[in-house]
Amino acid sequence: MRREHQNRPSREHQHRSRPTNENLKWAVAHIYSSYNNTIIHITDMTGTETISKASGGMVVKSHRMESSPTAAMMAAKRAAEAAKEKGITGLHVKIKAPGGHNGPANTGPGAQAAVRAISRMGLRIGVITDVTPVPHDGCRKKGGRRGRRV
Repeated sequence: MRREHQNRPSREHQHRSRPTNENLKWAVAHIYSSYNNTIIHITDMTGTETISKASGGMVVKSHRMESSPTAAMMAAKRAAEAAKEKGITGLHVKIKAPGGHNGPANTGPGAQAAVRAISRMGLRIGVITDVTPVPHDGCRKKGGRRGRRV
């Protein structure tokens, strides 16, 4: 019985470009993405202390461009740079859509682009979770008893 894994060098001798888990400093990136804007808010692990924040409206001039993937990438880049300056090396991502009882439950066009831009900045991405608010049969939907008649 031949074992091929014995020929490979041990893990201690391999070169590591990324920091190991022991010396990572984690934070949370809250990404709110609607059809009108994308907001990236980086906090500490508890969510109480703000490290940096940026939005699509801060990086583009026209209102119609605020929710675009380009604006989301630029905003994420700006927020990630500020976080890196403060010593953050890893981010857990929480993506949120408007949701609720009458908002769309799916994220806007900037959410994917923001996550991609954060990872491109060299920050380690941990867990990506969807924290869109879900109603537990709260308010009655608009449209009346027989629904919206077209």
